[in-house]
Amino acid sequence: MIAPHENRPLLSVRDLKTYFPVKRGLLRRHVGNVKAVDGVSFDVRPGETLGLVGESGCGKSTVGRSILRLVPVTAGSVAFDGVDVLNAHRPAMQLLRRRMQIIFQDPVGSLNPRMQIGRIIGEPIAVHKLARGTELTDRVELLLKKVGLPAETARRYPHEFSGGQRQRIGIARALALEPTFIVCDEPVSALDVSIQSTILNLLNDLQDELGLSYLFIAHNLAVVEHFCDRVAVMYLGRIVEMADRQTLYRNPLHPYTKALLSAAPHPDPLAKRQRIMLLGDVPSPISLFRDERAGQAASVEMTDEERAEMEAERESGIEMIPRSRLLDRPPLVEVEGEPGHFVSRSVEPG
Repeated sequence: MIAPHENRPLLSVRDLKTYFPVKRGLLRRHVGNVKAVDGVSFDVRPGETLGLVGESGCGKSTVGRSILRLVPVTAGSVAFDGVDVLNAHRPAMQLLRRRMQIIFQDPVGSLNPRMQIGRIIGEPIAVHKLARGTELTDRVELLLKKVGLPAETARRYPHEFSGGQRQRIGIARALALEPTFIVCDEPVSALDVSIQSTILNLLNDLQDELGLSYLFIAHNLAVVEHFCDRVAVMYLGRIVEMADRQTLYRNPLHPYTKALLSAAPHPDPLAKRQRIMLLGDVPSPISLFRDERAGQAASVEMTDEERAEMEAERESGIEMIPRSRLLDRPPLVEVEGEPGHFVSRSVEPG
C-alpha cells in the first residue's frame, strides 16, 4: 500500500476529455459528440490503489484506456512520473509502455485463441527486445509461477483454462515488462465470486512485492472498499465525489454516491438500512448534451411522473433520487473539515 514518505504523484490526470463523434446521414455529417469522459482530474501516488467506480457506461473504462493512449484523447493532460504521456513521441511512448500496463476486463477476449500462452506472455518481452531464446522462455515460466500457474502452462492454449486461470495469464502478461503502474479494468467482474478473492489477493501480494500502483476500475463497491486506498465515483463522464475509502463509506455526500452504497449487498440481511434508489433510466450522453452547442443547459426539473413515483416509494420507506437532479454537475470542491474529500455540490433531492 502507500509508503508514508511518498507524496509526489506517480500519475497526474488533469481535465481529461475523451469525446466520440456522432455522424449521421449519407454524407456522415458530424452532428454531435458522445462525451464519454468530460473533464476528469485525479492523482495516483506510488504504491497506491485508486478505485474508480460507477455504473456501466459512466466512462470509467474509457478513462483507463485514455490514460494509456489506447483511445484518442480530445483534451486534457496526463503526466506519468513527470513525462507528458499525451504528447510523447514514439521513442518516449515506447519506454512509457514498459512502465504502464493494463489488465483487461474480459479474460477470454483479451487472449489470442490461436497463440500458446508462452507466446502471449513473451510477445511484449520480445517486442521490446528485453530477452530472447532460453532467457525469454525462463522469464515466461517465472511469470507463470509468480501468478500461481505451472511452467507447462506455456505450451497450452487459452481455451484449455478456466476464467480465473485466464485472468492470471492476463496478469502475467501485464507484469512481463516490469511496470510500475497498472490499469485494472474490472479484472474480477467476469469471474465467479469464489475466484474473485483469489485474484484480488494475488494483485495485493504483487503490489506489496513489486511496489505497483493501481487504477482499479470496478462497479462492485464491496470489492473496492477492501482493496482500494482512495475511491473516485464517476457519473456521466465526470467524477462527482472522491475521498479515501474510510471517509467515503462513512460519510458519502453526493446523492449518486449514497445510492450506489445503498445498493451494495450487506452481509447481515436483518440489518436495518436506508434504501436509496435512482429514479429513471441513465440519460443518453448524446441527448444530454444535444443542446450544449446552442448554449442551453441540461434541465434539472422533475417530471410529474417522477414526483408521483417518489411519493409512492417514500411511503414504503424507500428514498428516491430522480436522475434529472443529477444532471447539474458543478466542479469538485473540498469538504470543510475533511481534507482530501472532494464532492460535486449537486442539487440535493427534495
